[in-house]
Amino acid sequence: MVEDEHHPVLPCMDWLLEPLSHAFMVRALLVSALVGGVCGLLSCYMTLKGWALMGDAVSHAVLPGVVVAYALGLPFSLGAFVFGVGSVAAIGFVKQKSRVKEDTVIGLVFTGFFALGLVLVSKTRSNIDLTHILFGNVLGITAGDIQQTLLISALVLLLLLLFRRDLMLFCFDPTHARSIGINTGVLHYMLLGLLSLAAVVGLQTVGIILVVAMLVTPGATAYLLTDRFDRMTVLAVISSVLSSVFGVFVSYWTDSSTAGCIVLVQTAQFLLAFLFAPRHGVLRRSQGQLTGDL
Repeated sequence: MVEDEHHPVLPCMDWLLEPLSHAFMVRALLVSALVGGVCGLLSCYMTLKGWALMGDAVSHAVLPGVVVAYALGLPFSLGAFVFGVGSVAAIGFVKQKSRVKEDTVIGLVFTGFFALGLVLVSKTRSNIDLTHILFGNVLGITAGDIQQTLLISALVLLLLLLFRRDLMLFCFDPTHARSIGINTGVLHYMLLGLLSLAAVVGLQTVGIILVVAMLVTPGATAYLLTDRFDRMTVLAVISSVLSSVFGVFVSYWTDSSTAGCIVLVQTAQFLLAFLFAPRHGVLRRSQGQLTGDL
């Protein structure tokens, strides 16, 4: 970059503009922002419903689906979605047919599916890079992957917007939702299906292992900052998009894992909210207690 002797380019502008001169970085930023927005919105429902462990289960369970899809010459997203939904069905079946508690069933199912995926990867002769599946490869995303991400993201956003009020009531008070005639069973499985789709779009950005952070952290951060659901969704989306974009920039300049940087930025945002949130932050509550004691 050429600098005018009388108007030097600020270091911060150089930090911002240089990555944008690379086409792969522009693609990575756009895709990361889109996936961040989708996962941020969905994370609000995951937080209210207490489905953090369910998100972990679905994200890990898609691994064998990716391998099977590759072996059959099918899109990765199709195999991942089928196995994601299959893991949810397996969890529901075992929970209904046994006395084992749900959290134990979730742990059993997602570790079993994940182990199956590892075995399939080791036995399938292919050029599948396990590292890219586990930790994402947004810097190397292809045009086909971008189209797939756009389509799935649009579908998830559309369904979340169309059923927004019903899903919100289902997450807050499922008993009341049933009493006024809402089919909570359909909403339950639709939300799990959307969770599976979100895990699929997160594969390219942060991979199987870290996608659960994108599905939980933004909603948890926003939950500390407001008591209104509308504001919570806006804050979660903004938080997730900003952390995705900033994480990509940080990974470029530090030559670090893109997925790791994105999740670390999200974690830093949560810690700031945890400490300094206006009403629910630890420091704010401590000050309130001190004031009350005085």
